[in-house]
This record gives sequence, C-alpha cells and structure tokens, in this order.
Amino acid sequence: MGLLSDRAIRELSEKKKMIEPFANQLVRELQGKKIVSYGLSSYGYDLRVHDEFKVFTNVYNSIVDPKNFKADAFVSIKGETCIIPPNSFALARSVEYFRIPRNILTLCIGKSTYARCGIIVNVTPFEPEWEGFVTLEISNTTPLPAKIYAGEGLAQVLFFKTEEECQVSYLDRKGKYMHQVDITYPTI
Repeated sequence: MGLLSDRAIRELSEKKKMIEPFANQLVRELQGKKIVSYGLSSYGYDLRVHDEFKVFTNVYNSIVDPKNFKADAFVSIKGETCIIPPNSFALARSVEYFRIPRNILTLCIGKSTYARCGIIVNVTPFEPEWEGFVTLEISNTTPLPAKIYAGEGLAQVLFFKTEEECQVSYLDRKGKYMHQVDITYPTI
C-alpha cells in the first residue's frame, strides 16, 4: 500500500471524478483575504466544510446514543461561520463529493491550523467504493467557544493505493453511509 502523490490524485479526479468540485492546487486566499487552505496538496487533498452545521446542545438533557440517536440533540446552523460551544462538538459536511475507487483507501485527518486551536476533526477512513459528501465531526476541546469557517479547509484526506483490490468493498456490502448528501446522523 502506498500513499498517492498530488499527480496521482489529480489524475484520478480528472479521469474518475474522484473529487468534485476539485481544486487542483492549494488555495490560501479568496478575494484578497487569507483563508484556511483547501485543495490539492503534496500527498493529499484538503477538503472544505459546507455552510450547514448541526451543533450539539444539551437543552433537552439528551444522551448521545449511537443505537438510539435523537436529532433534537442538535441545533441546525447555516452561515459563513459556526461557533461551537466549549467542550462540545458539531457535525458538518464537506463541500466536495467523493467517489473512492475500489483499490483506494483514504484517511481523513484534521488540519493543523484548527488542531493548534484545540479543534479536532475526527479521523475516519473512506473505504473502497464509498461515495458521497463527507459527514465531519468537529470537536471543540477548549473551555472557550470555537469558530469554524464555512467554505474553507477543515481536514486533509490522504489516499492510499493498494496492490490488490479488496474482495468486498463498501458498495458491495451496501454500506449504510453510501451516497450521503446531507449531514448524516449515526445509524446502525
């Protein structure tokens, strides 16, 4: 298994539409303003966070239970920024739509700009033949409110190519998070 370079990621995105929309270079500035970068990097792709967020709230004294998930544990926010309360988290989705080839496994990790502020993006794989917008979990580990910027970079995706295709892909086993379009809550 080997890590894909920027050239290989670009080729897969052009030929197989692996990432749409695709920024073929690292974007660090928009309309003259510095931003948290997104786009193609040396050995990965920095995805952007969309402007829709689900912020955890404990208004109803909910228990977060992946087997019995209650959507009322979250407040929906749409905007250019999102404030995550201290020691809380939010769900969001990527701007980019991903189509992972059968011989590729990815790992999504948080960007250091946010990590240095105590904001952690959960590490998760995108399995072979998974397709959809990425639901992102963003944790604010600090005792202060934390700001997230929509339309800017949030996490980096690393792509690993295997020598041999998997016997059973995410598509083959009809994975439950296949083709997600919106922020998707946990399900079993």
